[in-house]
Amino acid sequence: MNFNMQEAIEVLKRTPQTLKYFVSGLSNGWLQCNEGKGTWNVAEVIGHLIEGEKDNWMPRLELIIQEGENKPFLPFDRDAHLKESSQKSIEQKLLEFKTIRRTNINKLKTLVESDSHLEMTGLHPEFGTVKLRELLSTWVVHDLTHIAQIVRVMAERYRADVGPWKEYLGILKK
Repeated sequence: MNFNMQEAIEVLKRTPQTLKYFVSGLSNGWLQCNEGKGTWNVAEVIGHLIEGEKDNWMPRLELIIQEGENKPFLPFDRDAHLKESSQKSIEQKLLEFKTIRRTNINKLKTLVESDSHLEMTGLHPEFGTVKLRELLSTWVVHDLTHIAQIVRVMAERYRADVGPWKEYLGILKK
């Protein structure tokens, strides 16, 4: 097992700042591009990350600690952010994500006091019994997945423009 709580927090702490540096101030061409029908653009991915901070990671972690397997997790609506009618700027979304993430990391540090907590289990609606360690590992990999998604979506925007160099650009290989 490779999971290490401190290392996980290192990534979770950096995700909001990484996204801020990478996408803040970019033109709408970059923020609104996607990979086709039914895919998310950069702004939508950040909206999804915000929803996860509110309704996924910490509520599930708290449920594992409080209820164990006695009460299953509520299903998480992965598309809830698409129903939001708010027209927040990318900077407002990034600030909201950073603020909620900071609060969640502080809660995480308070709630998970020892390595023995990592073995606590909860009940996922699809997967059945899951460990707190698995939830935290998934949270980290989820961040990394969406950072990679943002980069891939942005690269896709210039797919036709790179011409024959496409052969050397692994991110554009499908």
